[in-house]
Amino acid sequence: QVQLVESGGGLVQAGGSLRLSCAASGRTFSTYTMGWFRQAPGKAREFVAAISSGGSTVYASSVKGRFTISRDNAKNTVYLQMNSLKPEDTAVYYCAASVGPFLRSGGHEYNYWGQGTQVTVSS
Repeated sequence: QVQLVESGGGLVQAGGSLRLSCAASGRTFSTYTMGWFRQAPGKAREFVAAISSGGSTVYASSVKGRFTISRDNAKNTVYLQMNSLKPEDTAVYYCAASVGPFLRSGGHEYNYWGQGTQVTVSS
């Protein structure tokens, strides 16, 4: 069992930056693919970014070039650096873990989820 706890959300003006963190429990963090998803009010959950156990990354087209996902296996933590934020980035952001080394963008492919952290971008 893996427990995930997100932090770092908040209110920021358009054009600003935030860094989200997701701390994971367990000894096998380094073997998981880690992902970030988000859900805006009234909308379906959508994929944001993922990083494999080997450090490969993939991004949604809407955030590519603005967001960066990274991981620190020594700290059992995955990060999402968000720059040039836009009002449409406003959502609850969720961290998720997928068993196995492959990059995955489907929510159904992830086994464990955090509780989420709110990001609000004002115009």
